[in-house]
Amino acid sequence: MADDDAAICTVVGEALRRQQHEVLTVGSIAALRAAMPEFAPDVLVTDVIMPDGNGLDLVPELLADAPGLPIIVLSAQNTLTTAVRATEQGAFEYLPKPFDLEELCRAVADGVRSRRTAGTAREADRIDESLPLIGRSAPMQEVYRTIARVVANDLTVLVLGESGTGKELVARAIHDLGRRRQAPFVAVNMAAIPRELIESELFGHERGAFTGAHGRAAGRFEQAQGGTLFLDEIGDMPMDAQTRLLRVLQSGEFTTVGGTRLIRADVRIIAATHKNLPEMIAERTFREDLYYRLAVVPIALPALRQRGGDIGELAQHFLDRAAQEGLPRKYLDGGAVLRLEQHDWPGNVRELENLMRRLTVLAREDVVSAVLVEQQLAGGPRMEDERVSGGTETLADAVESHLARYFAAFGRDLPPDGLYDRIIAEIEGPLLEIALGAVKGNQLKAAKLLGINRNTLRKKLNDHQLETRRLRQGG
Repeated sequence: MADDDAAICTVVGEALRRQQHEVLTVGSIAALRAAMPEFAPDVLVTDVIMPDGNGLDLVPELLADAPGLPIIVLSAQNTLTTAVRATEQGAFEYLPKPFDLEELCRAVADGVRSRRTAGTAREADRIDESLPLIGRSAPMQEVYRTIARVVANDLTVLVLGESGTGKELVARAIHDLGRRRQAPFVAVNMAAIPRELIESELFGHERGAFTGAHGRAAGRFEQAQGGTLFLDEIGDMPMDAQTRLLRVLQSGEFTTVGGTRLIRADVRIIAATHKNLPEMIAERTFREDLYYRLAVVPIALPALRQRGGDIGELAQHFLDRAAQEGLPRKYLDGGAVLRLEQHDWPGNVRELENLMRRLTVLAREDVVSAVLVEQQLAGGPRMEDERVSGGTETLADAVESHLARYFAAFGRDLPPDGLYDRIIAEIEGPLLEIALGAVKGNQLKAAKLLGINRNTLRKKLNDHQLETRRLRQGG
């Protein structure tokens, strides 16, 4: 290793030892491969250029053997390609040389903390309840990569996406993972503020600034000092307020309504909207210069229908969270998850969460089936309780209740294969018996009643070993 690398190891090693961590230093890829089976690190720091290869090439291999291992990559190749590749390979953090040793120590501490958090999960494949965002699909991985690149700086971020996709969760994640995490996170919904009060809400006002201003009031910019100001639904901001906001972003200073003293705006701005801002610019309802000030780093959130692989994980996460709040604990069977994945989710994640909470209250069984999900998505009957109360339980209702109890008997496991034939056989036998009884055992009439030919009826009677003579005598 070079002298500067040795110095880095010394500083970081001493910091970790003070926190009672064992430190192992190796100088080559071969030595690292040899050490990994016996030494399972909480965090790993590697250079890109190693005596026997490229450290970046090793990252996927290490993560395959130790999923979730925080790997911090250092490099003197300060190029965009190296930074992007480090993130794509799965590195926890990328630091170009030269860098601040305190920053490296902070990254190592964050890595150790994330490793500990991951290690306390309830189950190996369970979701870490502390994570603000759930999902492992490719569209969400792109979101995560972008977030990873902005948490270490104060660049303005514009979060785009349909209503209900979790734009505020992204803003909170950026704040909570960034260096302003100890300062306030202040959210403002621009669509919920009366037009005439927007400037006062954002910048505050002085006593006597307008009718009803009986004292000085701090605005959201002051409340968020040192932290993050989240401007939700920025597309609903009136043009005159847009002009005032643009001036603040350009100068970094503002005055209260009715005030003259300049106040320094020490906040990170994150904005969000479900509207098409370029179209609004063309229609002259949104300022183009403000758009470019806000969209320094745009993050496009996928709609839920575009990340179907995350739906099952998200749904169970919401069921678990409802149980933690005191609602009945529910689980989804495989059919229910499949039905959820087939839905187009116009309300996105918010709609899914509401559905899961509704199911925890209305589903009588512990295991939620596809039939129960279908009824709720269709806006149909509200589970067994409401069906029975009207005395109009249908055959489908009875079958669904039976199947829900049947699946619940297996807990989190599935029933044996061949379920379709078993269920059809159970229904077909009583149907044949009742039909034959109704026509006093006359197979010709029974076949006509059932809508099948007589030969088919005979075969089914033989399959079910039904005694037509007994049925005829018994009426």
